[in-house]
Amino acid sequence: MKIRIGYELVYECPQPTPMVLMLTVHHSRAADIIVPDPVTTDPMVPLTAYFDSFGNWCTRLVAPAGTTRIATSGLVRDSGELDPVHPEARQHLVQDLPSDVLMYLLGSRYCETDRLSDTAWQMFANTPSGWARVQAICDFVHQHIVFNYGHARATRTAFEAFQERRGVCRDYAHLAITLCRCMNIPARYCTGYLGDIGVPRADDPMDFSAWFEAYLDGAWHAFDPRNHVRRIGRILIARGRDAVDVPISNSFGPNTLKHFAVITDEVLEPHSA
Repeated sequence: MKIRIGYELVYECPQPTPMVLMLTVHHSRAADIIVPDPVTTDPMVPLTAYFDSFGNWCTRLVAPAGTTRIATSGLVRDSGELDPVHPEARQHLVQDLPSDVLMYLLGSRYCETDRLSDTAWQMFANTPSGWARVQAICDFVHQHIVFNYGHARATRTAFEAFQERRGVCRDYAHLAITLCRCMNIPARYCTGYLGDIGVPRADDPMDFSAWFEAYLDGAWHAFDPRNHVRRIGRILIARGRDAVDVPISNSFGPNTLKHFAVITDEVLEPHSA
């Protein structure tokens, strides 16, 4: 299948404001890109791009004083298949993990492993290790947190989500990531496009989505405690330790986001006669 992707962001800046954007489809999906999704701005400003330390594609610019529109539109090929499931995937002993995944066992800005470690072991020590343990964590998080866009708070941590029992997709991901790390399962935060493909269309405006990946049996596997069902058309933008590593924009000065819209739609092919 083909999926139309895009976004439109409008910022108001009282002064020239440097920004770093993380809005481009991840390089791991490069072979699937039919129409590229370059960042465009109005007014036009110089753009430079680079890969960050996590392998995410970033764009630098200086937004001028006043209103700046940042947008793109692209087309991505997707298998149309549901998220894969590998219930046989084993959990590694910590001493057997590759060195480059060890950082995803540690606490981070929004994932306070020190505050949830005892709780995690009490809740999940007796669950089967590997895929089943990650699934048990996702089951718990999905049932524990009540979703509502009105509950969004940019500073909420995993521990606070655990206590408050409410939040948005990033809070589900942060709590699940933290519980996985507490159980010695490397886990990393993901953000990207996830449209209402194969599921009833939601009334809420489309947004970027957050999920996570757990490292099992020598590979990274996607889990989504917010939606808690296998989905079609998950298109990765960025990965990191938690949301602090993958914001849609980092602005180095005062600004106001005046408009925000995301497009993620299946392109229906005409039926041949």
